[in-house]
Amino acid sequence: MKRRTKKPYSRYPDTPPNRRNAPKPSPLDNINYTLAAISAGIFVLGIGVGIALSSGQSSNSPNVASREVIDRSAPNAELCVQYGASAIVSDMRIFVTLNPFNVYVTQPRMRPGCVLRRNNWSILEQRRLISNEQVRECKNRMNTFGFIDNLDSSPQIDCIYQNDSAGNLFLNPGGAINPRETEKF
Repeated sequence: MKRRTKKPYSRYPDTPPNRRNAPKPSPLDNINYTLAAISAGIFVLGIGVGIALSSGQSSNSPNVASREVIDRSAPNAELCVQYGASAIVSDMRIFVTLNPFNVYVTQPRMRPGCVLRRNNWSILEQRRLISNEQVRECKNRMNTFGFIDNLDSSPQIDCIYQNDSAGNLFLNPGGAINPRETEKF
């Protein structure tokens, strides 16, 4: 009579005993390095083309994307950049009714403008665009002048106030308003 030998229990009965404890193949074993290099090259090329297309946009688009576009759009652009700073001017009106109390705001109109440095007001005085009284009033409040439209035609010149109370909220979110700023009006 033949004696039966007991086989050890196997989780994988169809697998030969010498392959049961063999290490599993790594996913990196099946990589085709040529295909990986081609894929990486296409990826890098796509990024390069994207950068080239985004930086080579025409400046005729209605979107304002950079300081250079604002500088070129300012009235008297060369004078503005040399003696002040180009600006985006928002013209808007606010209507307040008291009975009943309501506030109405017009659609803002964005226009290119220029803000002159305080020490460059003489440019406006020499062209007789502002009076001595306007200069005195603006100096008393420690303000400066800003204008829209070309200085050679009929510009709109205003004494404007620089408000530094909030700062740049894009760089400093949650910045507090300085109550002393209201005293400068």
